[in-house]
Amino acid sequence: MTTIHIGCGAGFANDRPDAGLRLAQDLAGRSGHRYLMFELLAERTLAEAQLRKQADPGSGYAARLFDFLRPVLDICIEAGIPIITNGGAANPRAAAERLRNELAGRHPGLKIACVLGDDLLGLERRRLVQWLSLDDPQNEVVSVNVYTGADGIAQALAEGAGIVLCGRVADPSLAVGPIRHGLGWAADDWEKMAIATVAGHLLECCTQITGGYFAHPGRKDVPDPAELGCPIAEIGADGRLVITKAASSGGCVTERTVKEQLLYEVHDPRRYLTPDVILDLGEARVEAIAADRVAVSGIQGHPRPDRLKGLVGVRGLWFGEAEISYAGPGAVARANLAREILLQRFDRLAPGVQPWIDLAGVASLFNDARGDYLGQRLAQAPEVDDVRVRVGLVHRDRTLLEGLLAEVESLYTNGPAGGGGVRRHLGESITTRGFLIPRNEIDTRLEWY
Repeated sequence: MTTIHIGCGAGFANDRPDAGLRLAQDLAGRSGHRYLMFELLAERTLAEAQLRKQADPGSGYAARLFDFLRPVLDICIEAGIPIITNGGAANPRAAAERLRNELAGRHPGLKIACVLGDDLLGLERRRLVQWLSLDDPQNEVVSVNVYTGADGIAQALAEGAGIVLCGRVADPSLAVGPIRHGLGWAADDWEKMAIATVAGHLLECCTQITGGYFAHPGRKDVPDPAELGCPIAEIGADGRLVITKAASSGGCVTERTVKEQLLYEVHDPRRYLTPDVILDLGEARVEAIAADRVAVSGIQGHPRPDRLKGLVGVRGLWFGEAEISYAGPGAVARANLAREILLQRFDRLAPGVQPWIDLAGVASLFNDARGDYLGQRLAQAPEVDDVRVRVGLVHRDRTLLEGLLAEVESLYTNGPAGGGGVRRHLGESITTRGFLIPRNEIDTRLEWY
């Protein structure tokens, strides 16, 4: 029976580049069709990438793309392992040109494919208004991208691509395309596409399924978490799916790590919408079959949606934050007094501006903008001797925010005793908004380098 192997070497833009080398070496030692994917995009990544592209037409791909590619290029090319990544971000063409230049005559037969069509920023404004709710004229759209599926990737691999550079392809589709290519599965075989999508979903966050974002000392212990191994999916022609990890690496693959990732960011387990299939996990089964080998079965699928999700990046706001610490006896009371002083000052200097003030160590992760949760915590929280006051502000007026952030530093001489360690930061805030677009509005195409 034919079995293909897909490894994932990154789950986000600032993952560990060195982990991919051990993965590539593992894949090179296997037989049959093998693929290596890097997932490098998040919701706001493309807006930031578009801004870099506007400043420099030779930029706009994932900032660390080549940190991930360089260690594995020669191994993968020589072993015939295609590399698939969404690290092309806002500018797959520029990434392809740089890659060709860096190879500088090495591997002359290598075919590099760019999968294009997800970027709608160039469309005229009146067409964008059909899908986007941008009533505020001060909003400036900096990115418009659609989560496309596996069609372009599968086509590129079928035409001999050794490296496939994509923009905003959906994360699981980075694996669906190779599976379609390696096993010859039809795009409208919904059960098979569901299995392929589950494989991609389990791989897409990389080491989350091998113990990252899972470890809890004493409850969910993970061996050697400083050297977590990258995951590998083994998919058989009969639909058998097994998750494992790179040999001689840290971390673990267990029923619990797989179950957590299987349900990670899934809005409805019986109807999870993706560009390639509507996924049904209602009858899914997860079974450990050996050490660091877990089988997943019972996956069902339904016809893919008629519409695709899009994401627009909008600029026009500034985000400011400032912090100050209080330590020692009475730290909580002094930090709360600092908060009350700031609220009164902000209300006088900038009525209507809603600050977000956390007391880290007392209420931060679960705090709310009005401070209702903080009020409950102050009434029952044990005394701690190290509290960090953090203020967050968003507004269109940069000068206004600069003045409000200065109020935090003014607590040095105008606030409670013992304040110190002030830090201030002000930067542009990019927000995102989702939309839906008919699938037939998207034209996926390839360019070769």
